[in-house]
Amino acid sequence: MKQKGENIMSKTLRLAGILPNSIVDGPGVRMVVFVQGCEHKCLGCHNPDTHPLDGGYEMSVDALVDMMEENRLIDGVTLSGGEPMLQPAALASFARQARIYGHSVWCYTGFTLESLLEENNSDRMALLSQVDVLVDGRFVLAKKTLSMPFVGSSNQRILDVPASLKQKAPVLWNGE
Repeated sequence: MKQKGENIMSKTLRLAGILPNSIVDGPGVRMVVFVQGCEHKCLGCHNPDTHPLDGGYEMSVDALVDMMEENRLIDGVTLSGGEPMLQPAALASFARQARIYGHSVWCYTGFTLESLLEENNSDRMALLSQVDVLVDGRFVLAKKTLSMPFVGSSNQRILDVPASLKQKAPVLWNGE
């Protein structure tokens, strides 16, 4: 069911791990892809093993799509890390396939939407165009919260990406 004309077999990702079924990284049951590599190195990060750029292991986008296709329990996929925006081209291909399969796509990033829009990097914008919900902003230990769903610190936002791209400004996700 891969999109016609798209050669994703040659694209690879550096991963820290995959959680086939999660209920804490977005609504419903989600497959979570933890990418390897992060330059933010937030104090108190709950995934510090994902920071080294050369850690983890490689996996083709095609193999990741196959894993997703075989998992009949999931409602969506979540891209986490590490920092997904360090591997945007391959993740855009994966996210595109997830959407073809009818899955929602969430992405966690330490960047703010405003900085991504201002940068206007074509690969990162391609990834954003395939994301439904973006949780943006670095984790700030002094603002750590357990009372807000889907975020680690109160400065982070849960954004409706299609609406935000249309407005060219952050639009908060309304939970639907």
